[in-house]
Amino acid sequence: MIGPTEFCFLNKRASLDDYGWDGDSLETLWRYNQHYFDDLNADGGLARASWHSALIESWLRNNPPSTGTGWAPYPTSLRIVNWIKWDLEHRQLSAQAVQSLAVQARWLMRRLERHLLGNHLFCNAKALIFAGIYFEGAEASRWLDTGLDVVEKQLDEQILPDGGHFELSTMYHALAIEDLLDLINLFAAAPASVRISINETRQRLAGKVPLMLAWLDRMCHPDGEISFFNDAAMGIAPSPHELFSYASRVGFAANHAQEPITYFQHSGYVRLQRGPAVVLADVARIGPDYLPGHAHADTLSFELSLGSRRVIVNSGTSNYGVGPARSRDRSTDAHSTAVVDGQNSSEVWASFRVGRRAYPLDVRASSDHLGVVLSGTHDGYTHLPGRPLHRRTWRLTDHELLIEDEVTGKGIHQVDILLHLAPGIKAVSQSGSEVHLVDTTSDASVASVVSNDATTIVIEPSCWHPEFGKPIASFRLRLTGRADLPQKHTTRLSW
Repeated sequence: MIGPTEFCFLNKRASLDDYGWDGDSLETLWRYNQHYFDDLNADGGLARASWHSALIESWLRNNPPSTGTGWAPYPTSLRIVNWIKWDLEHRQLSAQAVQSLAVQARWLMRRLERHLLGNHLFCNAKALIFAGIYFEGAEASRWLDTGLDVVEKQLDEQILPDGGHFELSTMYHALAIEDLLDLINLFAAAPASVRISINETRQRLAGKVPLMLAWLDRMCHPDGEISFFNDAAMGIAPSPHELFSYASRVGFAANHAQEPITYFQHSGYVRLQRGPAVVLADVARIGPDYLPGHAHADTLSFELSLGSRRVIVNSGTSNYGVGPARSRDRSTDAHSTAVVDGQNSSEVWASFRVGRRAYPLDVRASSDHLGVVLSGTHDGYTHLPGRPLHRRTWRLTDHELLIEDEVTGKGIHQVDILLHLAPGIKAVSQSGSEVHLVDTTSDASVASVVSNDATTIVIEPSCWHPEFGKPIASFRLRLTGRADLPQKHTTRLSW
């Protein structure tokens, strides 16, 4: 909230005076953010308390029950939690707002998003738990019992045995950690009359948090921020640093131990670390078969940091709207992996749809005195003539990353190996099959990239989206080959 009636969401500024609470020229996610009321509990929010009070009163006047975007179950869930947090902290909700909270909880109780499941259903349950503890009486007890029942049933479904969130997005994993910490925090402050009913759930939540924190830690770059697999962007969930700090305040210590190989076998992500290099690799399914809405066609993609500097990246997530930008973000072409015949490895379409999808095969990870090795195959191209299979092997040592891409099958096919460069890194061609990567701020050499099979390396413009609505110009390398299968491409990055 940047003014009494002005907001900046998804890096787009707009005024309530101009667009109201349901301006149809604004994308749905932007309008959802209007109705979340996240700013009530933001850092420095107390200085905006008068704005917040006026904003709540405006919402009450302009959003009668069941009318408009604000009454969709998901924004209703987030708003219930934020209003209750704010009132427990400051005791400033008016009697009318408290009455509205009860109406919102009653409305939500009848509209749980069981058809969507995933993070939406969990947030619905979290809101009912907050409302059930905030209010008293038989109806509040039913809200609490329903919320606890959903959380109990969803917890093992959504949090995998290795600690990863089952939608396999680093961003949604961070949001899930916040949800669990919020519930644990709330339970610690709950009145004695409800502590017995919440105790079992509290213990189960507490058992998941350490695994989830460790997963988040290993899936971050050395710069402290998340890697980009499936729908992921900074600035939506609390930062990893904020989550580790929150966890510490409610009794959980972060474990920052770093091994040469961390393989999250249930999630399908791997961290390789050697010398100054960290490789984060996707050898995962795209997500639950029944809930692939946040999936990208990014199987066998990876990101690379050298020291604290990102070097190879995936392109990120710019928006959730239907259209070319969303299609581009989710495409295989926007990720650092191999593209066969210009096709997506998983059939992503519309905003949150996936048809045919890639499945990982034969994943192996090992280490020796020379370095660490990871390999995996996916079948996302077997619908093409000749049934191509893509197998990738990463070999990381102290001074280089060797990437071997093999596409087996039959017939003539075009295979493009894409390496997206982080912003601030430019590629300088030395020959057709070698480029040097240079830091644009210092002109210092970062690494060299060599195609060992003499495939030409083409430097192309690209774009990185670290946040929704925030494109940053960048470059990518394309190594192209068209020939009979099997084809094998070897790329060496040295530093």
